[in-house]
Amino acid sequence: MKHTTLSEAVAANVRPGDTVLLTVGHSRWTAAARELVRQTWGSDPHFTLVMLSLSSLGALFFRGGLVDKVITAYSGDSFPTYTPNPIFQAAYKSGEVEVEHWSILTYLQRLEAAARGLPATVTGSLQGSSMEQNEAFTVVDSDFGPVGLLAPLVPDVALVHGVAADRDGNVAVNPPLLEGVWGALAARRGAVVTVEQVVDDLSPWSDLVRIPAHRVLAVAETPMGAHPGGLFTRGTPIDGYGEDVDFWVMARDACRGDFDEFARHWYLEPADQDDYLKRLGTERIDWLRGRVDPESWREDAERWPVDEEAPISGWETAAVWGARELEARIEAVGADAVLAGAGVANLAAWVGVANARVAGARVVLTAELGMWGYTPTPADPYIFNHRSFPAASMLSDASHVLGLWIGGTGTKTIGCLGAAQVDRQGNLNSTTLLPAGGPFLVGSGGANDVATRANECLVITRSGPARLPEKAAYVTSPGGRVQTVVTDLGILRKRDGELCLAAVAAGESPLEERVREAVAGCGWDVTVDRTVDELPPPTMPEALALRRYDPRGWFLR
Repeated sequence: MKHTTLSEAVAANVRPGDTVLLTVGHSRWTAAARELVRQTWGSDPHFTLVMLSLSSLGALFFRGGLVDKVITAYSGDSFPTYTPNPIFQAAYKSGEVEVEHWSILTYLQRLEAAARGLPATVTGSLQGSSMEQNEAFTVVDSDFGPVGLLAPLVPDVALVHGVAADRDGNVAVNPPLLEGVWGALAARRGAVVTVEQVVDDLSPWSDLVRIPAHRVLAVAETPMGAHPGGLFTRGTPIDGYGEDVDFWVMARDACRGDFDEFARHWYLEPADQDDYLKRLGTERIDWLRGRVDPESWREDAERWPVDEEAPISGWETAAVWGARELEARIEAVGADAVLAGAGVANLAAWVGVANARVAGARVVLTAELGMWGYTPTPADPYIFNHRSFPAASMLSDASHVLGLWIGGTGTKTIGCLGAAQVDRQGNLNSTTLLPAGGPFLVGSGGANDVATRANECLVITRSGPARLPEKAAYVTSPGGRVQTVVTDLGILRKRDGELCLAAVAAGESPLEERVREAVAGCGWDVTVDRTVDELPPPTMPEALALRRYDPRGWFLR
């Protein structure tokens, strides 16, 4: 019988030693993942966890001793900022957990190859990065030139949260889909599915059915089963809900505090979903359901007013100059779209694209989550903002965005990225400083795919030899298409394959002094252009345009 309780669905279908895929999508989490943690905590089940983005809750699998290996594209916190997670760092450094790094596109391409029964699939990503050493990637010579090939990735079982399922077990899911449902279709045995509601007839929403019944092992009706992720349910009779950012922040803080108490209260003690929801409380659940209203940002804007008096920070300086530079590059390239990385680069891209559109450009924003032509809402600095989903021109998945709109025929796209390190060739590192004795960072996400395939890339970062080393400790993303690096001290532009100092802040001190300061911010003997431009300082209206999206200063401070 496919329809069963959450406890029975997990217990009957996940086995010790399994390679378990936890689907992220736009929801990030599933109640089945919580139940798996509850049932196997401390039992040493030797799972391999396949999860596109671990976020803070991935630490449950580590702290409970559930995993021997992780296959992922991102191992870090997502709220309130994108930061390294100490539990992941310690496990990777000690060797307690083995980690295999991929980009978002190559991760899902491997699952797609498995679902299609292919021995390998072609990719345009990874070449020139440190990830090209992965055993499941190779470059072969062919009659068509060098071709990058990926081996299929076959999980034993997948955990998926959908919007609804029918009595037969067909499952409807709503875009944006990020990595989609390829993991459910690739899984050797099939998928354990939680849904908000089981319905008699899915035919009115058959366009949303992505997993056919024969690939489903069990279905458990589990309201709020994506929490603390949100669920976008437009076009169905199911009530959706927004992302619980406060819960994610609590999980992030627990990773730096009493994580065992956090795990006990929220994940080990609740016997079932009803018990879990009682701990959340009806007031919080009602509030989360209200977060799907596109106008609900006004509540946040009222709660967190923009500080119009604070001095302009270093990050704001870099972001303002980055937005100006991006606007100029949009015009020069004739860009159709801009894909922004997370954090400050994202905010700068939002402002730069808005300014370009006011000036007459037709450029739009796209996001690896699966959005094209979206408009961000104020008071929310995150791409995973469910309030921006309804008005997007197109909702799809990462395969469309990273594998088609980035680098595809007829579309000109600029990547606006951030990174922990940018070296003199423009190579980006957001993965690890371990070769240099430092810590693990977070991983590629979609940065490798963007840096490898976009028409050109602009990077926004702070100045300093640690951030701008001569050679990156790990090449997450090759620098061939990185043309510009914007910092709080000036702008570096690519000349003959190497970044050179092209502009510095305008000021009252002599130009030579400001140039020396910018040069000192690089970890190599940077070449200075014969004519160095002077950048007008950021204005308060420019800074306020950024703060409007990030009033709490999570990224800009």
